[in-house]
Amino acid sequence: MQVILLQRIGRLGQMGDIVNVKDGYARNYLLPQKKALRATEDNKKVFDGRRAQLEADNLANKSEAEAIAAKLNGKAFVLIRAAGDTGQLYGSVSTRDIATVVTEGGFTVDRNQIVLVKPIKTLGLTDATVQLHPEVSCGITLNIARSQDEADKQARGEDVAVIKEEALELETFNPDSAFEEGAAPEEEEGESA
Repeated sequence: MQVILLQRIGRLGQMGDIVNVKDGYARNYLLPQKKALRATEDNKKVFDGRRAQLEADNLANKSEAEAIAAKLNGKAFVLIRAAGDTGQLYGSVSTRDIATVVTEGGFTVDRNQIVLVKPIKTLGLTDATVQLHPEVSCGITLNIARSQDEADKQARGEDVAVIKEEALELETFNPDSAFEEGAAPEEEEGESA
């Protein structure tokens, strides 16, 4: 389906571009979100008449997003989660969790604006990107810890997880190696080989 983009959309094009997209993407996302119009002759005329207004709105939204990005860029937010001794989270941190914490921090952010490169499944400091506008993004730091005390330690650069060597020893413990060399576990009476 051919559509006219009403705003810049990554990997598709700029405002005013006529692009081919899959029918489902257009019907389920672009058209309901008012990010595009079907590329018919009537809609092309409507778009040309509204182009100046759309560009002015886009410029105002972009300047507002840049002002918010200047305040938000580099901020650190603390998320308290349950985790094991090795630092592995019971579950993962979602974009909804991040949006909630950022909103509680005084910035209005929707979960669709949070960009994660990979799922967050461990304790520690993690970077995330907030896409405030198609052309404006900023970076934030997430401090994921089990308690506020651990978050403070992590902010200072300390590792709060159990020492990894100890955890590996516990995971790879072989009970047969606990006996002295040459000694075998005692066989119960009545058993013969």
